Amino acid sequence: HPARRAGQRPLFLMAVPIAGNQSVQESGLGGTAGGEARRRIANGYELLRAGRIADAAQLVDELLAARGDDSDVLLLGCEVRLAEDEAEAALALIDRALKLGPESADVLARKAYVLMALMRRSDAREIAARLAASAGDDARKVWNAGRIYSRCDDPQSAAELFEKARKLGATGPGLLYELASARFFLGQFEDAERDLEELLIQEPSNGQALYLRSTLRRQGAERNHVADLQARLKAGFRGPADAAGCMYALAKELEDLEQWAPSFNALRQGAALKRRTLGYDAASELAAIDGIGRAYTAEVIHANVPGRSHESPIFIVGLPRTGTTLVERILSRHSGAVPAGELPYFSGALATAVGRQMRASTGQDPVTASLGIDFAALGRAYLDGARQAVGNAPGRVVDKMPGNFMYCGLIRKTLPGARIIHLVRHPMDACYAIYKTLFQQAYYFSYDLDELADYYAAYHRLMQHWHAVMPGEVLDIAYEDLVGDTEQAARRVLDWCGLDWDPSVLDTTDDMRPATTASAAQVRQPVYRSSVGKWRHLRDQLAPLQARLAAAGIATD
Repeated sequence: HPARRAGQRPLFLMAVPIAGNQSVQESGLGGTAGGEARRRIANGYELLRAGRIADAAQLVDELLAARGDDSDVLLLGCEVRLAEDEAEAALALIDRALKLGPESADVLARKAYVLMALMRRSDAREIAARLAASAGDDARKVWNAGRIYSRCDDPQSAAELFEKARKLGATGPGLLYELASARFFLGQFEDAERDLEELLIQEPSNGQALYLRSTLRRQGAERNHVADLQARLKAGFRGPADAAGCMYALAKELEDLEQWAPSFNALRQGAALKRRTLGYDAASELAAIDGIGRAYTAEVIHANVPGRSHESPIFIVGLPRTGTTLVERILSRHSGAVPAGELPYFSGALATAVGRQMRASTGQDPVTASLGIDFAALGRAYLDGARQAVGNAPGRVVDKMPGNFMYCGLIRKTLPGARIIHLVRHPMDACYAIYKTLFQQAYYFSYDLDELADYYAAYHRLMQHWHAVMPGEVLDIAYEDLVGDTEQAARRVLDWCGLDWDPSVLDTTDDMRPATTASAAQVRQPVYRSSVGKWRHLRDQLAPLQARLAAAGIATD
């Protein structure tokens, strides 16, 4: 679901691949390995699936020593190096594979994902263009080129190629879902709904498609899918993830119809189903957030970093569903700013640097290890990736990854010229908005009210810490002010960023630029206040959440 793009690597605690959403699988791309070698290659992929990265790395080292000229060995090595967060090494292996024979479209596509892991989005787009130009009438190759564009946050190019692949004979739920998602980001909601209806004929129990269909528009009494969703639930689903998608869809449509209690009942069931599918350790994540605050004191943040960049990107941070996309849209209409979307680049570059530091100095925990990294190099890596993400367009890069709230102190230390805008919203409205959104592969804390309250409290503590140790470095913008007096809020934002006032930032007429977040439908509407205080319709159902927030010292009245 498009909402998964709202997520990021939540902390720099884990070194995991960031090459995209491609699955780890045996390549079958024509290597020369014999039976025993192929068995060991297959075992390497199994080790990766099981999360046994060290064992997979040892196996790859042995295979590379013995068969370093076999493309399948090299491709397994690429996957393992990505799992080790060594994307440069992965790129070297993929380039070796490409030199072994005629250029393979599959290997070239895999290189594009490695380039994305290296924050080289422009280079990945160039590969997508090459693949599209050479695909001819091969529907699968056209589709694969579109997928690269999609993961480069270029839904326009992606949608064109998905549609072309469809006309060339490609079919199936996967293509239809990706086409509908691209159209969702482009604001082509009626076309997206038609794609999803066709998908659901082929695969009636696809929970992601059901949820996306419900989010495309506000459902009305004369046009909704409530009866359809209830019938599908009665018929049953193949697994909890699909059932959860249907429950979230039903909750959303019932809320649109202002059937508050039935909506929340469906939401609670869907959230419980989704939570059961996750291997999430809430305590570790909360401890890490608190650990960041303890480690990054005022002295640490303001210590001189030789060679650091004074460029001035704009970071929009906070929790999801708090107005970050609306602020980005305001800035994106200014000639002095260029939107980059939700970049996982700061946390990604940080994770890579921390991983290397931990391997060089064993025995350190990740937060402690982060104190020893090269912050100037971190800033350069981030800026290089951010510039590629916007195609080197002129203007201040605007990065609206909400989870960068965790790194405000590190951003200040690394990029002292950056401007940080923090969106705040009434705690109960914020938590309810998060709870009712199906994020798929992000924000795992959002599927249990206790975990959601605890995460909100940790976020609140950390933001209080950043304000205390670097006063005047973060601008708070309240969601309620943003929707209540948009012009005044916009003036504050532009002034904070050093941009001259331009009334066109308020003009939503014909603003059809892609919005590659879960808010793609909402941001295309005129600014509305109807979400302010919405939690009060469910005061009784949300009472446990409110009590837990109050116990953490957070005012919720």
